[in-house]
Amino acid sequence: MRIAEIFHSIQGEGQFTDMPSVFVRTSGCNLRCWFCDTPYTSWEPEGPQMPWQVVLDKTLSFDCKHVVVTGGEPFLPRDIVPLTKALAEQHRFVTIETAGTVHRPVHADLMSISPKLGNSTPDAARGGRWRSRHESLRQNLPVVARLIAEFPYQLKFVVDQPDDVAEVEAYLHLLPAVEAKNVWLMPQATTRDQLATQTTWLEPTARRLGFQFSSRKHIELFDNVRGK
Repeated sequence: MRIAEIFHSIQGEGQFTDMPSVFVRTSGCNLRCWFCDTPYTSWEPEGPQMPWQVVLDKTLSFDCKHVVVTGGEPFLPRDIVPLTKALAEQHRFVTIETAGTVHRPVHADLMSISPKLGNSTPDAARGGRWRSRHESLRQNLPVVARLIAEFPYQLKFVVDQPDDVAEVEAYLHLLPAVEAKNVWLMPQATTRDQLATQTTWLEPTARRLGFQFSSRKHIELFDNVRGK
C-alpha cells in the first residue's frame, strides 16, 4: 500500500476531537475535491509502497491506543483489510476516514464517513478530466448504507456555503437509518481565518437542526501544516 505519512498528533475532527492518535495516511484517491487539504494524497499523490506489515510495525511503535487510517481514500488498497485486523488484534482503537465510495471487509471501531457534496466538484479549469469522474463517483449510497449498518459510524459533511445544508438534509432523507446525533457539519476551511468565519454561521445552524458541529482542530492549532 502506498503511504504518504505515519505520524502522531491529535484527532482534529468529529467524535474524538482532541484524542491523541496515530495517523496512517494512505496515498491515492478516486476523487478530486477542489478543496482537498491533503493534495499530496490526491491531486499529486506521494509516498512509497510499503508492505502492510511494515506499516503495522511503524504504527505500533507509537505508544498510542487510537489509530486513524485515512487518506486519500484508504479503502482503495486491499491491504487495509489485514492491516486493520492486525491493529485490532493489538488492541488498537481503529477509526477509518473514508468518502464512502468503496467497501472492503475491514475492522473499524468507528467508521468516519465524509460523503462529498456538490460543493466538492472541481471546476472545468482545475478539474479537467477529473471533473466528470469526480461527479460520477463522489456519492455511493449503497456503500454508505452498508457501512453504517456494519460499523459504529459518524457522517461528516464539509459545508462551504449555507445552501449546502439543504443538500445535506436531502442526502440524509435517502438514508433514514442515520441518527441525527451521528451527523457532523464541518466548515470547509484550510486556514484559521477561513475556519473562524465559517464557524460563526455553521455552528448555530448545526445546533438548530439537531446535528453535531465539528471544528477542525488541526487547523486551529497548526494552520493545516502537514504531519501535524
